Amino acid sequence: MKSPILVFLLISISWYSVAQSRKGYFPPPGGWQEKPPATMGLDPVKLDSAIAFAIQNETKAPRDMELAQAISFGKEPFSAGVGPFAERGAPTGIIVYKGYIVGKWGDPARVDMTHSVTKSFLNAVIGVAVDKGLIRSVYDTVAAYVPPVEIYGTGEVIYPFATVHNRSLTWEVMLRQTSDWEGTLWGKPDWADRPEGNYQEWKTRPRHTPGSVWKYNDVRVNALALAATSVWRQPLPQVLKAQIMDPIGASNTWRWYGYRNAWIVLDGAPVQSVSGGGHWGGGMFINAYDMARFGLLTLHRGNWNGQQLLSEQWVKQALTPTSANTGYGYMNWFLNTDKKLLPDAPEKAFVHVGNGSNLIYVDPEHDLVVVMRWIEYKAMDEMVKRVLSAL
Repeated sequence: MKSPILVFLLISISWYSVAQSRKGYFPPPGGWQEKPPATMGLDPVKLDSAIAFAIQNETKAPRDMELAQAISFGKEPFSAGVGPFAERGAPTGIIVYKGYIVGKWGDPARVDMTHSVTKSFLNAVIGVAVDKGLIRSVYDTVAAYVPPVEIYGTGEVIYPFATVHNRSLTWEVMLRQTSDWEGTLWGKPDWADRPEGNYQEWKTRPRHTPGSVWKYNDVRVNALALAATSVWRQPLPQVLKAQIMDPIGASNTWRWYGYRNAWIVLDGAPVQSVSGGGHWGGGMFINAYDMARFGLLTLHRGNWNGQQLLSEQWVKQALTPTSANTGYGYMNWFLNTDKKLLPDAPEKAFVHVGNGSNLIYVDPEHDLVVVMRWIEYKAMDEMVKRVLSAL
């Protein structure tokens, strides 16, 4: 007959093992365990086929990012780059299943621009600000949190949320890209980003009611980044490092850049207000491993190995469809609820995506994260379909 102490220890070990299996594997800093696909119940031939497909479907855009930007946006007014660019690498990616790396290609350690995936990192620092009470509610107006801003080196003072329309904008509509914020920031007028129709009419048109019309617009995202900088009273890259990237064990090689003219005076010191993407250069420069770690964090609804870095409530809000565009949550969480983005993926899958194409595919139903870099946008669904066929 077993002693009560031995029985207790056996039960405790069993409970601990179950808890650990439910929690899943989280890679420690500086390392990430890789497992052969077959040992995880995956079909290695099909997984290899998916990887070959990703490599074969490299984006046709040039590897010179400054040239690619000029080709994509050069016909727009005020299209000149004002932030850093860099030559990109070859098609690259990582497949993470149940926390373990089961496939990779290219050079996952290479630091490259990730364009509008940057918006998801901006979303994260705002989410932490809400969770900590620095922002009381996403339904508060942004104007209440943003004082006059002095531009460093010029003495100019700007009021980015002072117009009648801009004073009515909430954090919620800014995050959903339904704000219709008006103005010029860092030399870029809001109407110049992806202009529609006659630009003279676009400049003088009546403003849409906040929340009623969705428009992808980096000027407005940059205004949101400036507002978040005012809330945190420190550079957003420092906030992201302390609150998100260090806790998830990210490398020390990522950088978050702004524009050459996007410097403000904050508490007596020059601080760069970072950009939300690479539309005019800048944004996050990051490797695929760090992108995958961030994807794993969002897969686990903001929890990293028992530590809640982003509240479940924030993740829930980020995954709630925007009424004016049901395929979009908070930036830059693209949703699949209507199956338009990825017809062959589950409805609950979502993607952090940016130009390039750069994307972090997150699939809670299959405990799967896939980072794809420099793949043709139209090839995304087929790539996901091929990976899922290997499970």
